[in-house]
Amino acid sequence: MPRTLSKDTKTKQACDTFPEPSPEVKAHSDRLKQLIQAEINAHGGKITFADYMNMALYAPGLGYYSAGLKKFGKQGDFITAPEMSPLFSQCLALQCIHIMQQTDQHTLLEVGAGSGVMAIELILELEKQAQLPEQYLILELSAELRDRQQQAIKARIPHLYERFQWLDCLPEKPFCGIIIANELLDAMPVHILKFEQASVFERYVSLDKDGQFIWQDAAPENPHLQKAAEEIKKLHQSLAHLDDKPGASYITEVNLQAIDWVKSIADILQSGAILLIDYGYTAREYYHPQRSMGTLMCHYQHHRHDDPFYLPGLQDITAHIDFSSIARAANDSGLKVCGFTTQAHFLMAGGLVELTKDLDPDDVLHFTEVARQIKMLTLPEEMGELFKVILLAKGKTLSLPAFQFQDFQHRL
Repeated sequence: MPRTLSKDTKTKQACDTFPEPSPEVKAHSDRLKQLIQAEINAHGGKITFADYMNMALYAPGLGYYSAGLKKFGKQGDFITAPEMSPLFSQCLALQCIHIMQQTDQHTLLEVGAGSGVMAIELILELEKQAQLPEQYLILELSAELRDRQQQAIKARIPHLYERFQWLDCLPEKPFCGIIIANELLDAMPVHILKFEQASVFERYVSLDKDGQFIWQDAAPENPHLQKAAEEIKKLHQSLAHLDDKPGASYITEVNLQAIDWVKSIADILQSGAILLIDYGYTAREYYHPQRSMGTLMCHYQHHRHDDPFYLPGLQDITAHIDFSSIARAANDSGLKVCGFTTQAHFLMAGGLVELTKDLDPDDVLHFTEVARQIKMLTLPEEMGELFKVILLAKGKTLSLPAFQFQDFQHRL
């Protein structure tokens, strides 16, 4: 029997302190809300959270990533590593050079390029190293972001603009080259599971009598989700000897779309490499009994909270990545896992030291700013430990300096 639950009062009180949107922006959110309400009514009174999240983020013209709201940087809702420092993209460029030398593939494909900053800094470093790719492809589904990327590239590097090409979908197979995605997988819609004693529920989105979004728990219908639930239960059983046992109620996410995405990439890739950077854990960490409320997180004007029903279309909704499932999907699809490490280790072993060795300590302002950027990128309490980098390959087995200091493949 499905069970309907109201929103958490504490969460609502926290959101009440956030900056109020303008009437025009609020009307935008209300239009998306009405669209989602109609979808719920059209499907018998409930939809999966994955369907809700997909509409909240990607509904044409209304979703968070589909509308024209500023998302990245200080004026947006969050700051990504490429926005934080050019050093991130420069280190990535140095690893791309190693891949090009080992594979003889000179085409880059960035999936979900955000503001375009990473593409700009990456290709500038490749130019500096006399290793320009033959082509830099960008797969970007958001028309607004695509336009922003094009304008930024024209303004910063007009002499390299002709090397860029924008795609509406994955290239046709066979594709040979390097595929890069930074903070892509975490924005893919997730299903939410709730474990209670011996029972497993999927958390659906429904409506209360006033038309407000609420949770509704019911049996999962998707067979892939049912399989994932069984695997999570087995993992918890394997930890039964520990003091950290799941409590009476345990909530977590499953990202089926990320698994399908890896398989689709493997299908079109004939030879080359895939570098994925995102925040997340291995399965044993992700589904640890102590993480009993999952990892779902929302970002609204640099406020972090856990209410995905707050102002749909105006906030980002994300969940951490289970990198064990990514590695398993890669292996099942004919890809090789060639490296897995933290962002801090990736950067420190991948060229960060060399890129900053000529900094002038007498230029106090610049030196201090670069030091601040490095701390943000590498410190454990910042981005250094939570963000991970995984290297997948087809064809040759690759060996990159960025993974030679600490490679945590054995944890996957």
